[in-house]
Amino acid sequence: MNGGLLVAGTTSDAGKSVVTAGICRWLVRQGVKVAPFKAQNMSLNSFVTREGAEIGRAQAMQAQACRVEPTALMNPVLLKPGGEQSSQVVLLGKPVGEMSARGYHGGRQQRLLGTVLDCLAELRGTYDAVICEGAGSPAEINLRRTDIVNMGIARGARLPVLVVGDIDRGGVFASFYGTLALLSAEDQELVAGFLVNKFRGDVSLLEPGLDMLRGLTGRDTYGVLPFQHGLGIDEEDGLRVSLRGTVRESTVAPPVGEDVLRVAVCAVPLMSNFTDVDALAAEPGVIVRFVDRPEELADADLVVVPGTRGTVRALAWLRERGLAEALVRRAAEGRPVLGICGGFQVLGERIEDEVESRAGTVEGLGLLPVRVRFAREKTLTRPIGEALGERVEGYEIHHGVAQVLGGEAFLDGCRVGQVWGTHWHGSLESDGFRRAFLREVAAATGRRFAPAPDTSFAALREEQLDRLGDLIEQHADTDALWRLIESGAPRGLPFIPPGAPA
Repeated sequence: MNGGLLVAGTTSDAGKSVVTAGICRWLVRQGVKVAPFKAQNMSLNSFVTREGAEIGRAQAMQAQACRVEPTALMNPVLLKPGGEQSSQVVLLGKPVGEMSARGYHGGRQQRLLGTVLDCLAELRGTYDAVICEGAGSPAEINLRRTDIVNMGIARGARLPVLVVGDIDRGGVFASFYGTLALLSAEDQELVAGFLVNKFRGDVSLLEPGLDMLRGLTGRDTYGVLPFQHGLGIDEEDGLRVSLRGTVRESTVAPPVGEDVLRVAVCAVPLMSNFTDVDALAAEPGVIVRFVDRPEELADADLVVVPGTRGTVRALAWLRERGLAEALVRRAAEGRPVLGICGGFQVLGERIEDEVESRAGTVEGLGLLPVRVRFAREKTLTRPIGEALGERVEGYEIHHGVAQVLGGEAFLDGCRVGQVWGTHWHGSLESDGFRRAFLREVAAATGRRFAPAPDTSFAALREEQLDRLGDLIEQHADTDALWRLIESGAPRGLPFIPPGAPA
């Protein structure tokens, strides 16, 4: 078998990432050696592979669904927004510069088509099947000429295309038909059919519409996936805590101790890797919420200042909102604060940035004896260490180089009183360390909270991936899906006018 499939969507957030992961997990349970692929991803949620390459976290999650190690081949182009007009371009896991949207779509993107096709070909030469994820909608007619992630990659690699639609938003039939009708005849030849996502209710009520859709387009619907809460693990962007919703809805056990712990996460601009707090929310009795006002910190037992693609901008935002002053008061009162990556940097004494913001020297909040200088080369590592007597694994993605001038050692950063700072993303996924850290927080706040002794974040993630595989196995036409992956789009699919504009 040397199969492939492109999972496209009628819109952003239609469910492409989770459907791709679900198909991957279903296939691997059938004994298929499968890999994920997304030619171009735009996200501030990224991950570091073992070889030190930066890719989207969604592709790392999909690799886990495939039970394989993620590599740069699986996400050759990553765009990390740095503002409204520009993004950092990460090519094959390494940053190659900043570029405006006009500059990227004006020529650079199209020149990368050969690179992404080579990466896909290498994966297809290694795996039995490669399940590709598109981006946004394949019917972005203003961008089709330079597209390398939707129909551009499908045409280049002759991949069948499955279009996913989110019926919970409404208008799914119009979205399916309109998406197809805005593609050229050559693109339409590869669109095999549709997959309905997030359906609530009795499927029999939907079936007449599916029959009419087939009559109008000549294409089958390959499944109707029911709405299930908490399946958005490792979202590309947004403010949703990916695993939190799932775990809190699926875990019926009450807090182990008598109290809960409340965690407030500062919703800084250009927040990156907000998935760091998923592991906190996985603990029974830990309540996580995002905040943007100082009064929302008042009842928090722990405040997390997360990573950001704009450290100096985030620092200014904290000051403008009054959150900086609230953080300084917390530190003086001995109430816990955790800074991660960019959040760690803003807690320091001084930031020298001629790279990211080009703001020069900026005074930090002064809560930790740390000075940060931004380097042009990005640090991309997968460190392993020890803290609070427990083994810790993490990953680093940052331009800022921290000079720690005092305090108590804490991973690569430091601790002063109840203020903690580190560049390590993902450290809270280490179960023993997370439990030890939460016990420190509970002791500092006087809460009678105790972490569950048996919460395994890795096991919870595996359960989620199996739930995605179950959705495909139970609610998709897996025989038809198998034929599609193995043999490509059916021949003789009708053209639906008007097609793409000239």
